[in-house]
Amino acid sequence: MENLKASVVIANYNNAKHINQCLGSLKNQTYKNFEIIFFDDNSDDESLKLLQKFSNIKIIANKKQSKFGSLNQINAFEQSIKQSNGEIIFFLDSDDFFHEKKIYSIVNYFQNNKETKIVFDYPTIIYEDKLIKESKKDKIFKSYWPYIHPTSCISIRKEIFEDLLKSISYKSFNDVWLDFRICIYSQYILKEFNTINENLTFYRKTNTNISSKFNKFSKNWWKRRKEAHEYLFTFAKDNNFKINKNFDFLLTNFVCYFI
Repeated sequence: MENLKASVVIANYNNAKHINQCLGSLKNQTYKNFEIIFFDDNSDDESLKLLQKFSNIKIIANKKQSKFGSLNQINAFEQSIKQSNGEIIFFLDSDDFFHEKKIYSIVNYFQNNKETKIVFDYPTIIYEDKLIKESKKDKIFKSYWPYIHPTSCISIRKEIFEDLLKSISYKSFNDVWLDFRICIYSQYILKEFNTINENLTFYRKTNTNISSKFNKFSKNWWKRRKEAHEYLFTFAKDNNFKINKNFDFLLTNFVCYFI
């Protein structure tokens, strides 16, 4: 296999307790030709201090944030990728970590599929000391958006990032996070949705991270779902394709009317 250079770009905010596991998983990768760029978003915990014991990491210490976590995450990866040198970009949130064969498997897929621009893998969800392996699921209702792979399960060719960023960087839709935006971009702009049917990423869910605010069928969950529909219709209009309102859209708006 050609030894393609990869870049792992890490977004961190106050995740000191998970940094050792996150970076340790990179140290143990079977594939070695990659760099690590760690973006700390003005943490006030021990994150930056912990990084001192790790070598060969490019650190970006950001001191200015917006009040919206979704936009801060996009900025973290944008600034990191500007300083990257790899051909293949791996997104990684600092409370997640990689299977030891993740980088090898993804780089190998890109190498064997030279026209491929984006690749997804499936997460193993860590929740309350349980490991839950996600896999491909058939949807009961037809939807106009795909399975949304967590950000840490997304890898792209660096050459597409500038166009991707221009397409997804709305300063509104503050509860529509990067993973959703990239998956929509992949389906409707790239028109490819390449997925390795392996659990190569460990994705952490806790009672304190952002996903805990959107428990399924909660008020916040419905409101975010409505915003996701609105994002998709705006995205479609701006990119000159049409989406027809479906049952999910109607149900979501109906529920949001009463909450």
